[in-house]
Amino acid sequence: MKFVIRGQHLEVTESLREYAEKKIGKLERYFEAPLTSEVNVTMSVVKNLQSVEVTIPLPGVLLRAEVRSDDMYASIDLVVEKLERQIRKHKTKINRRYRKEGARGLFRDFPDTGAVATLPDEEEEDEYALVRTKRFNLKPMDVDEAILQMNMLGHNFFVFANIETNEVNVVYKRSDGKYGLIEPQR
Repeated sequence: MKFVIRGQHLEVTESLREYAEKKIGKLERYFEAPLTSEVNVTMSVVKNLQSVEVTIPLPGVLLRAEVRSDDMYASIDLVVEKLERQIRKHKTKINRRYRKEGARGLFRDFPDTGAVATLPDEEEEDEYALVRTKRFNLKPMDVDEAILQMNMLGHNFFVFANIETNEVNVVYKRSDGKYGLIEPQR
């Protein structure tokens, strides 16, 4: 694994860097081949909470987890647990889809069960249940108007047709109180 570790509003000490690399590096046991993609780790302090965000781009799936707690080392431990759950969930999904053919390739099979090792006291997560579909006309507007509409509706995101690019965009409210824009890649 190649690590890119950076700190926001925080200096990443050598011991913190080593701890993160050791803990996150243990995830490599879940994969058939060593990971060649970069593991991006961002550590920050927001409102006295120690935050760790980890992003691991893989072929066909993006593993991402973020945890905030009072202790940076505890945040690292919790983010690794979240990533393990994501790996197990994705492996289960692949196994269901290709049960008869076998699912080899990205994730390693473990002896006895043939599945990714499970964490104690956790049940297998169900498939995603789509409970509602909503359709509406996209009114062309600029980003500022979309943010205003989102706030008036009391939502944390808003889908709109960007009048400048003629493409569908999404504005969203970030956890730091600022706003983000999602637009399609060209």
